[in-house]
Amino acid sequence: MYPTALADALLDAGIETLTVAGMGLAGRPDDDVMEAASPEGCVLLTENVADFTRIAADRLTAGRHHAGLLIALSSRFSRRPGGRSAIVDAVVKIQGATLTDRIVYLER
Repeated sequence: MYPTALADALLDAGIETLTVAGMGLAGRPDDDVMEAASPEGCVLLTENVADFTRIAADRLTAGRHHAGLLIALSSRFSRRPGGRSAIVDAVVKIQGATLTDRIVYLER
């Protein structure tokens, strides 16, 4: 959902970053993305609240865990190049926090 340039900006800020495409999951269902990210310990960053919060809740209900879910609401953050630094700053602010099984709505 985000351009590769955001992943590059996160890397430049010291955040280890993978993309869905880089994991070979481009075009795959959101369930598959969460399934692949969880055992790798990858925290997901998305603006897709409806699908990913449901998927995260379903995993927990089934006794399965996820590494964390970061929500960058489109009303707060733009995917356009000018909005990239705000997303990076918000992710940097929570770096080091325990995110396992948590859903965090990023703040500007």
